Amino acid sequence: MDPLPDISFDNTENAFAYKTDKSLRKAQFLFSSMGFGFLVKLGTLITPWAIRSGLPIKGIIRNTIFEQFVGGETLDETASVAKTLGNFHVQVILDYGVEGGDYGEKGLDHACDEFIRVIDYASTQPNIPFMSIKVTGLARFGLLEKLDEAAYAKSGYEGKVHTEVLTAQEKAEWDRVIARMHRICSTAAAKHVGVLIDAEETWIQDPVDALTMQMMLQYNQEKAIVYNTIQLYRHDRLQFLKDSYQAAESKGFILGAKLVRGAYMEKERKRAEEMNYRSPIQPNKEATDRDYNQGVEFCIDHIDRIATIVASHNEYSNLLATKLLAQKKMPLHHDHIHFSQLYGMSDNITFNLAKAGCPVSKYLPFGPINDVIPYLMRRAQENSSVSGQTGRELGLIKKEIARRRK
Repeated sequence: MDPLPDISFDNTENAFAYKTDKSLRKAQFLFSSMGFGFLVKLGTLITPWAIRSGLPIKGIIRNTIFEQFVGGETLDETASVAKTLGNFHVQVILDYGVEGGDYGEKGLDHACDEFIRVIDYASTQPNIPFMSIKVTGLARFGLLEKLDEAAYAKSGYEGKVHTEVLTAQEKAEWDRVIARMHRICSTAAAKHVGVLIDAEETWIQDPVDALTMQMMLQYNQEKAIVYNTIQLYRHDRLQFLKDSYQAAESKGFILGAKLVRGAYMEKERKRAEEMNYRSPIQPNKEATDRDYNQGVEFCIDHIDRIATIVASHNEYSNLLATKLLAQKKMPLHHDHIHFSQLYGMSDNITFNLAKAGCPVSKYLPFGPINDVIPYLMRRAQENSSVSGQTGRELGLIKKEIARRRK
């Protein structure tokens, strides 16, 4: 195997240059707490209930987990975080953190307006090339569930949405969802901002895939504007990626693919067990890693037709992408490659990739605490369940604190 490009993810001076001593100590406390699984489990059960009940805990959340993983409650608050990251050549994927609630049509229209406001803002900033949306911020969850059950599933990569199962009222509702997506994607195309459509739970993912493919067919003719998120901790997603590529090739558009491992593992396994169907999740981490790395290789092998975002906290997967580019004598800043990690995690990857000249961003959510609670609970669970992640974060933070003391 050829040597990897000279990028070290152990350089904590680069990784945490943007953090003050105080914010480093706060991060150390938070990740230490996440190491206690029972605390995380208790917190993820109690916190959403406490927020709904109006208990005075928002201040605690704001000063701990919110500050670590979220840019702010408003776009203005988030702008200062984005500016700081930009000073270190790190770009931003802006995410208005609304998802999966029972917002009603008025609330869904409001979310659409907010997404467009984010696009308008991103288009004025030099280091915000992308924004992110969740279809559950634009569509009623139950409607997506009903569409998913329509057994058209396997044709998601063809952009087919079978609406025969819907009532006339529901068809009109779905038409409004499509109209919201067109508003967002047409604005993004006009303003040259990429739209990353987040993955959802498997039991609503198929209509999301199909809708995303419809948007790519229209808006990705000349450059990648719309990206689908492919969760490779699902055992069927590597094939889905290949099928999506075939669709892009035959229909003449650029496939936008954000490759992630996934964020709903415990929920997915539990539901599969309770409802007695085969779990969509890979049997083990090794299978996930294999499919993820094969996905990266497949995308780079077809880089002329696939614009890829390597959205990973796995050090090897990120280095693999740089190695494959080097082998093909392609620049690290190729137009069809981008790297990304979540804000508040894996700074050692993000900032060292940036230092090496890679286009890399932080996925930066913002929004009222009530709206971003589902996102924050996933971050807490992820850091307690991903093998070694919390330990790795803690070790690097402690190493940097010790370096600064010297």
